[in-house]
Amino acid sequence: MLNVFRGWVDRYFSDEEALLLAILLGVGLVIIVTMGAIIAPLLTGIVFAFVLQGVIKFLTRRHVAGWLAVTLAYLLFLGVMVASLVFVIPSVLRQLRTLFDEAPDMLAQMREILNELPEKYPGYVSEDLIRGWTEMLQGEAGNIGQWILSASISQLPLLVTIVVYLLLVPILVFFFLKDKDELLSWVVSFLPSERPLLNRIGLEMNVQMANYVRGKFLEVIIAGGATYLVFVVFGLDYAALLGLLVGLSVIVPYVGIAVVTVPVVFIAYLQFGLGATFVWILFWYTLVQGLDGFVLVPVLFSEAVNLHPVAIIAAILVFGSLWGLWGVFFAIPLATLIKAIIHAWPPAVDGSRSLPDTPGV
Repeated sequence: MLNVFRGWVDRYFSDEEALLLAILLGVGLVIIVTMGAIIAPLLTGIVFAFVLQGVIKFLTRRHVAGWLAVTLAYLLFLGVMVASLVFVIPSVLRQLRTLFDEAPDMLAQMREILNELPEKYPGYVSEDLIRGWTEMLQGEAGNIGQWILSASISQLPLLVTIVVYLLLVPILVFFFLKDKDELLSWVVSFLPSERPLLNRIGLEMNVQMANYVRGKFLEVIIAGGATYLVFVVFGLDYAALLGLLVGLSVIVPYVGIAVVTVPVVFIAYLQFGLGATFVWILFWYTLVQGLDGFVLVPVLFSEAVNLHPVAIIAAILVFGSLWGLWGVFFAIPLATLIKAIIHAWPPAVDGSRSLPDTPGV
């Protein structure tokens, strides 16, 4: 067994650069698992810097001086952040507070609707089934109340975290934009001078990560904004909160939109019933999601990641369990990194690839 393992190592890790890459991946995984919460502001700054690099490139292509492009991009970032803090976040928090206050009444209304089902559909819905659903709703109501109580108790650490983000992230973004070349040169100085494998992977990841982060940022704004406008036009309650949830749901492909559709349908049904307004809300909501999936995504991500849906869901589950919310957000870039490593890995000693090509994964 030991000889088999030694032969496998000699076959696939005989290249020094491949061994270095394996060590870097191992160290990176350990840092993510053990220090993910600590380095989260740093990663947030990197994400925003990636987004703003697109603005800087757009300005420099129009003959704007480099320092001026960086300044304008940073001022745009500060303006959007201040506008979010002044207008968007307070509205969402007000609606969230109202939703918590009205949650017991909503659950009571849902129980009344469930109790009427055996009379309307006696051959399909039994009283025992409704009784089970009612008990489940009562249990969920207790869980919601307990969660609200625990959330209110733990507000102080959350406020401290928010303050830390508000202070650190703008500073980090400024230096990432201003000293990008110096920081990259410092990181590269720790790597070997001859590194064709790392260069190949780095170039591919730079292109795909930039396209993914910037495209996903635009998709969140467009999908969330369009959904918010639909909800406002039809007078749906909690329009800002639901629009924000829909916008954030596009970060998690397939899973996110399936999860966020449940509260949208639930609130629309409780407010309007099975009337024409309910049907129109679902029609326009579905239309926005269809345009996002079949028009917006191909335009924004034409040169970005090309992963099979099974690979995306698996990446979300694995990295989400390891790293929580940040793992969910970075699941696709990390899966893309694994794909890039598989395709760039040096051939084995006998000339075969170290890992099989898997199209679409």
